[in-house]
Amino acid sequence: MSKGRLEAFSDGVIAILITIMVLELKAPHGDELSSLRPLLPVFLSYLLSFVHIAIYWNNHHHLWHAVKHVNGAILWANMHLLFWLSLVPFVTAWMGESFAAVPVALYGAVLLCAAVAYYIMTRVLVACHERDSALVRALGSDFKGKISAVIYAVAILLAFWRPWAACALYVVVAATWLVPDRRFERALAKEQR
Repeated sequence: MSKGRLEAFSDGVIAILITIMVLELKAPHGDELSSLRPLLPVFLSYLLSFVHIAIYWNNHHHLWHAVKHVNGAILWANMHLLFWLSLVPFVTAWMGESFAAVPVALYGAVLLCAAVAYYIMTRVLVACHERDSALVRALGSDFKGKISAVIYAVAILLAFWRPWAACALYVVVAATWLVPDRRFERALAKEQR
């Protein structure tokens, strides 16, 4: 089975998610710069979510360069990831309204579930590829992915006492992933030699 359709579908879903999120940014009801102040929480939640979705897109893109073939399990694992990412616009909008405890915690829960779904997808891919493939070598133990999930879990609990501190942890996770995962580029370069 070809991986091209899966990649194209995933790219389309991610593009739609970003479009849906930006539609939540409404124009202010004034013509002064100060009219933007009430929109700052909405913009900050959008910015954080945009970065997270961009990170997923970048890493998905790098990951799929190393994939040689797909099967039904891989298709479902990818759909599982896209399901959790599809909830990001909803939790982004809710969190942007107030940055209150429950919306911030739910935002983290969606990010945690997306991280777990990405991890599951990588494990399904590993199971379907040879042990010496570039994909398997590049994925390794995925320490950064595992620690990100732990930070999300801590942030979810923290959200009930300090929502802004939880958001700071979401930013920390995003910052650790801003540079696209170079493991795949290195593994593919070795394979081409």
